[in-house]
Amino acid sequence: MIATFSRKGFAMPAHLCAGRRAVFVLISLIAVAGCYPKGVGPSGSDGRPLTWPEMNLVQRQAHMREVVVPRAGAVFRDWRPERFARIDCRLCHGNAENTGNFRMPTGHLPRLSGALLLGPERAKFPETTQLKLDRLVPEMADALGVKSFSLVTRRGFGCYSCHLGPDGPMFGN
Repeated sequence: MIATFSRKGFAMPAHLCAGRRAVFVLISLIAVAGCYPKGVGPSGSDGRPLTWPEMNLVQRQAHMREVVVPRAGAVFRDWRPERFARIDCRLCHGNAENTGNFRMPTGHLPRLSGALLLGPERAKFPETTQLKLDRLVPEMADALGVKSFSLVTRRGFGCYSCHLGPDGPMFGN
């Protein structure tokens, strides 16, 4: 048995040190994973930033206008500046300003196949699909203070948070 010395000078078996480290790492990961949704909005009555679900409609609209649209616009303008020189709510929500229905996912955007790893979308629109997976989804998840989609848990913000699947909403959206 190999022993190590702690700051107090007594010997502790190395396998116990490794076990303690593993427990610390596990607890740290659980703590970090539990920090969603993050506060991204204006301060609430307790002084901490509101999460997306805690915001009212007016606060959500302001957050979309001041945070989400500019960040989405930057992604699209970096990709195709001439096509996306001007971005507003209609890019994702269609004519929701007229109807008042801003719910997502929406039929305004193209329906996705529902296939594992978006095979048909990758085949037909590889550049667009990769851009959205690599840049847009993480950027929007961060702007909304939510986790990005996980294939393991099938939860989080992903393509189907905005796009409908072949038969409607998917993955609890």
